[in-house]
Amino acid sequence: MVATSSNRPSIEVRSLNKTYGDKVAVANLTLTVEQGEVFGFLGPNGAGKTTAVKMLLGLIKPTAGDGTVLSAPLRDCHTRTRIGFLPEHFRFHEWLTAEEFLTLHAELYRMPRLTRQKRVPELLELVGLADHTSKKLKQFSKGMLQRIGLAQALLNEPDLVILDEPTSGLDPVGRRLVRDIIRNLRSQGTTVFLNSHLLSEVEITCDRVAFIKRGEVLRISPLNELMEGEISVSIHGQGFSPALAAGLTHWSKNIRIDDDLLTLNVVSRSVLPEINRFLVEQGVDVFAIRPEQISLEDLFIEIVGTDGGL
Repeated sequence: MVATSSNRPSIEVRSLNKTYGDKVAVANLTLTVEQGEVFGFLGPNGAGKTTAVKMLLGLIKPTAGDGTVLSAPLRDCHTRTRIGFLPEHFRFHEWLTAEEFLTLHAELYRMPRLTRQKRVPELLELVGLADHTSKKLKQFSKGMLQRIGLAQALLNEPDLVILDEPTSGLDPVGRRLVRDIIRNLRSQGTTVFLNSHLLSEVEITCDRVAFIKRGEVLRISPLNELMEGEISVSIHGQGFSPALAAGLTHWSKNIRIDDDLLTLNVVSRSVLPEINRFLVEQGVDVFAIRPEQISLEDLFIEIVGTDGGL
């Protein structure tokens, strides 16, 4: 459920910066996440994603800039009771059982006893750990720990859930479970802020995505527009030459020629007849033209590049 004009954004930050001495971790971060949407936050390692999340959670103070989370200023303590968070690198109390672990966190939220007695088994069932209630966390696999971490992030029925690599360590069944939970949260009007390296998961679950590199947002776009906006085209033929690339820049900026294969990205299938005519006029024998919808992984590389975030 994407917010209407009468709803306040769940996250709204303007020109957030975070520096550590001479190192810029986040630069001029400006974004808005609407109530009830699933928002993907994408970038290579070292791009500043974790630092940005810590500022949203009030765990670190921005060097400059400001914003609101759930209509309250950053670092507002009361607001944290309305946020669920699963960090990428979690360290749980391994000497506790699954039930004891969730009960402890429920007590930290000052959840009434009857409420937590009902909520804890519900969540263990939701994440597929109902048969492991009395098992200590030190006996859990990485995937099981990921599931119990997701359960604690949902414990307080939050208005905003921030998930940092929630499917890391999960098998296909576990990843599907997480997708189903995220979709259910969206249907309830809960906002999900998702950071994941598994772009196939982002492609399935997110409404909008932001691409970040070296601490700066490069692009924010609805995912459906982003995915429908470009088409990858493979053209098999004979007579390609490097000089053709200059003429093809009218239709594409991403052009590659490898012997009898020409690949390029275009904004619409409608331009393919024009490209075909151009190639024929240049003396190319065109054997086949195969358009394919560009993947999120290809878009990520196109937008962010291959040189990483450092």
